[in-house]
Amino acid sequence: MACLAHSVFAGHGGMNSQLLWVLSLLAVTIFLFVSGKLRMDVVALLALIALVLGGPLTLQEATAGFSDPNVILIAALFVIGEGLVRTGVALQLGEWLIKMSGSSETRMLVLLMLTVAGLGAFMSSTGVVAIFIPVAISIAAKMGTSPGRLMMPLSFAGLISGMMTLVATPPNLVVNSELVREGLAGFSFFAVTPIGLVVLLLGIGYMLVARFWLVTPTQETTPGGVRRRNFHDLIRDYKLAGRARRLAIRPSSPLVGQRLDALELRERYGANIVGLERWRKFRRVMVAVSGTTEFRAGDVLLIDMSAAEIDVRQFCREQQLEPKILRGDYFSGHARDVGMAEVALIPDSALTGKSLRELAFRSRYGLSVVGIRRRGTPIAGALTDEALELGDILLVIGSWKRIGQLKQQSRDFMLLTLPEEVDEVTPAHSQAPHALFCLALMVAMMLTDEIPNPIAALLACLLMGKFRCIDMESALRAIHWPSLLLIVGMMPFALALQKTGGITLIVDGLMALAGERSAHVMLACLFVLCAGIGLFISNTATAVLMAPIGIAAAHQMGLSPYPFTLIIAIAASAAFMTPVSSPVNTLVLGPGGYRFVDFVKIGVPFTLVVMVVSVVLVPLWFPF
Repeated sequence: MACLAHSVFAGHGGMNSQLLWVLSLLAVTIFLFVSGKLRMDVVALLALIALVLGGPLTLQEATAGFSDPNVILIAALFVIGEGLVRTGVALQLGEWLIKMSGSSETRMLVLLMLTVAGLGAFMSSTGVVAIFIPVAISIAAKMGTSPGRLMMPLSFAGLISGMMTLVATPPNLVVNSELVREGLAGFSFFAVTPIGLVVLLLGIGYMLVARFWLVTPTQETTPGGVRRRNFHDLIRDYKLAGRARRLAIRPSSPLVGQRLDALELRERYGANIVGLERWRKFRRVMVAVSGTTEFRAGDVLLIDMSAAEIDVRQFCREQQLEPKILRGDYFSGHARDVGMAEVALIPDSALTGKSLRELAFRSRYGLSVVGIRRRGTPIAGALTDEALELGDILLVIGSWKRIGQLKQQSRDFMLLTLPEEVDEVTPAHSQAPHALFCLALMVAMMLTDEIPNPIAALLACLLMGKFRCIDMESALRAIHWPSLLLIVGMMPFALALQKTGGITLIVDGLMALAGERSAHVMLACLFVLCAGIGLFISNTATAVLMAPIGIAAAHQMGLSPYPFTLIIAIAASAAFMTPVSSPVNTLVLGPGGYRFVDFVKIGVPFTLVVMVVSVVLVPLWFPF
């Protein structure tokens, strides 16, 4: 990077004020991306505004990204992916994976990486990895091995999936859009697939060896484990034994007629209401609890007493409550009505740094948090005012219906594990065949080249709605708007660099560094530059900046732009080197028990392998 910077500015006596403004703004943007003080989409939009106010671009030029067809295509692909999740296609693949792998860890790792890469070729790799984390945890428990042996192969397969098809990841579409903007034909749907398949096979072989380096002292193993976790396992891991109470409200109780949020039972007694039994039509039913729940005489409360120092008998005497028999330990006898699940915070979650009280967690999600594990250890005492941190695993309790709805809250956290009791209450997803039909139809339309890719994706979205694979509310929620705004906000930088001579300056530096050697050396330089920038900013923003540079370098060398742009797309997906290089890596950091150095140790060698393979194979597939 330093050599390139020296080459860029060598021989240039100065820069015009507009170019200086664009480069300064780009440096500030990258700094804000790295610091994390502002959301990335907000930074991108601020940069867009600054490009207009500073003069390099007109308003029409700066906002052209809002009408870019690829932005529509990316939004539609988010919806397609959510349809596959809601209909259970991905989970059914996970169940098939567990069945087929049997007791062989090698066969399981191969099938896991093939499945994730194949599914990620048509939907968000982050979404696919989030779905398969609990599957991998279940497999590890079944085989008595450490989850750390599976989590990094899982994330690597998710990243490699971006090299499988044109629509697999936004950087591919960004690079393709730049080719079209230059008046060239875009890549075909499977243009990158041969390279991706080779990288996938190499990745599988690499991980079959590297997995033995992935067991760390912080990881827990379950030797001889042959089953999924159940309520008793969760109760033990979060130290919940002895905290549950089943108390009936007497007619004379001051709770009668009162709303839960007005009673402050958690603050006064450490009493967390997690369920409510109530007579309805001659039978006792379980009622979901929220802050607006109003208590009645005869209601039976299921209470988690998180404050051990509270005298339960005094609590019952003051509130006129009658103790009842509780079957099983910590509501395990109520498994058909009361569910438990573990959830983990995801990168950029709105929950990070806030307490459960600030978030009004129970009112927002209809569930109670009864345990938090931080760095593998359960937090003792009351949890209401505990600020949540990235990597925390939360144990929630409530109705199975509410727990099922957590899958739709993908912007805040991911559903990590479900206990084996869920099999008694979870229905089959009947619309899975329709979702697969919509996916196959979309791919078929894209392969014909008769129908534009955005139109094919929109038709598939509408058909998924018609077949009730997804509703409008879920579709809108599935679209990751920050990613779209990031693309729209970063697109003007490429045009601004082109108009002010910045791209020419960078290409001249690349030519001075590698142009006189060979085209293969130039490909390697582009890969290194792209992978290096990708350590600090998102791979999508990296592709936006690098695509015009690759095309300009090709023109200056008098060569085809296709191998240069393809190497940039591949390098943008090769974010293997650190846990913050990609959200995919960050997702597996906690469940895998990894340290930062684990990704460096495993990711850097494989990135070099991908670079060498790409530099050799890309020109064979797309000649200079």
